[in-house]
Amino acid sequence: MLTSEFGVYLTALLVGLLGGVHCLSMCGGLVSSLTLGLDAQIRRDPWRMLPYQLAYNLGRLAGYLVGGALVGGLGAMLLQLDSLQILQRLLYVLAGAVMVLLGLYLAGWWRALAVVERQGLRLWRRLEPVARRLLPVRSWRQALVMGFIWAWIPCGLVYSVLLTAVATASPLDGAIVMLMFGLGTLPNLLGIAMLAGAAARIAERAWARQLAGVLVMGFGIYALWQVGFAG
Repeated sequence: MLTSEFGVYLTALLVGLLGGVHCLSMCGGLVSSLTLGLDAQIRRDPWRMLPYQLAYNLGRLAGYLVGGALVGGLGAMLLQLDSLQILQRLLYVLAGAVMVLLGLYLAGWWRALAVVERQGLRLWRRLEPVARRLLPVRSWRQALVMGFIWAWIPCGLVYSVLLTAVATASPLDGAIVMLMFGLGTLPNLLGIAMLAGAAARIAERAWARQLAGVLVMGFGIYALWQVGFAG
């Protein structure tokens, strides 16, 4: 992988952590649906709610892992075609460009991810009826399946990180990239009070978001620079 693995992994983690406000706006309705479908006594007891929340988010992480492995494998397959070796450099350019765009998003300087979100609407239209049949969620098994489907919701952050995972050209690296993104979203979506509060406070500080954005853009620019000086 031409781009630094550390840089790609850190980018995915930062996007998940500091993009939490976006995640809550996209997924808040699904989280509410899970909660409202449970027995009132369970809803009043955070400890009894925890297994459902864990199953929900475990399913979501599994969906991200599968998606990352699939697109990373797709990148690897493309690179096996002798007549399309130029794709290797194109994938590296894609990774660098997406990292720059994600950095701009984190910093709050440009929000072009809505274009990416629109591309996923066709897939979600097929999955949404399946997800609707699982509601109301009555068991942790339902929550697990619901979480897996939730991973494919049309979200600019998810799809942008998936594009970065394609460029790893490795099922394992692609899966790890998506896992790091998913772990970054956990503080906000799992409802861990202390971590979620800390993440929210960081995300509210313009300088912190801008610093993270510049760091992510730096990884992307470095990746593009490497492509320019390779071969």
